[in-house]
Amino acid sequence: MNVGIVGLGLIGGSMAKSIKTRTGHTVYGIDLDTETMTMARMCGAIDGALTEETLPRCRLILAAIRPGAAIRWVEEHLEQISPEAILVDLCGVKRVVVEAIAPMAAKRGFAYIGGHPMAGRERGGFTAATDSLYEGASMILTPDKRTDMRLLETLKDFFLDIGFAGLTFSDPEEHDRIIAFTSQLAHIASSAYVKSPEAQRRRGFSAGSFQDMTRVARLDEDMWTELFLDDADYLVKELDILIENLTAYSQALKAGDAERVRALLKEGRELKATAGGN
Repeated sequence: MNVGIVGLGLIGGSMAKSIKTRTGHTVYGIDLDTETMTMARMCGAIDGALTEETLPRCRLILAAIRPGAAIRWVEEHLEQISPEAILVDLCGVKRVVVEAIAPMAAKRGFAYIGGHPMAGRERGGFTAATDSLYEGASMILTPDKRTDMRLLETLKDFFLDIGFAGLTFSDPEEHDRIIAFTSQLAHIASSAYVKSPEAQRRRGFSAGSFQDMTRVARLDEDMWTELFLDDADYLVKELDILIENLTAYSQALKAGDAERVRALLKEGRELKATAGGN
């Protein structure tokens, strides 16, 4: 199968490397950065460039770029996408992307489904991409009434082949609501946490807790600004809840209320045990 990948950063580059390492598919890729294209060719992550000539041959197209860019790319290349193709966007938000691309796909006649691989690293770019990024990860898909079982079986086989542990099905609304808590809020909390003056004086005093809290503060501010604003309604709700919970800890400490501090910590421990997982 011919696979086209739009964007060869961490996500798209890892897709390309995983496909070439684990399958016999042919990969055509495109990236705005010429150096990235050169590296992708030299290391064998792609077989060639995704062009006006090769795009119509692709039966699976993965859009691994920011939401706005993904929408614009589909608009600009709509007539070059084969009606027999499957397009999957890999954006970190779903409502704004699905709302824009689904009607275009229906008009052109190709299959489209929103996707979001639950994997990442604190550093981005093709140089951070790896063929093991998706090992054991979950691939979220947002099927709709136009999605048939054969399409889902095709995508299941493909994503399992390149290392994913399984598929998680959602709809764009649920995806954006949950991802605001599980991903976006964590990035904001980490970014805010490292702004303490003590962060610059912590050498010799930090261990795993500090590393865990600060890892995702090393983010791409342009990309995350777009994701945050596209999901601002749900993200603000989660941020307000976090601020309310932090305020409760602050008030208990200011009052020297040991019982209240203990109760807050116990509540958090029990909720974490109930939630389970990582």
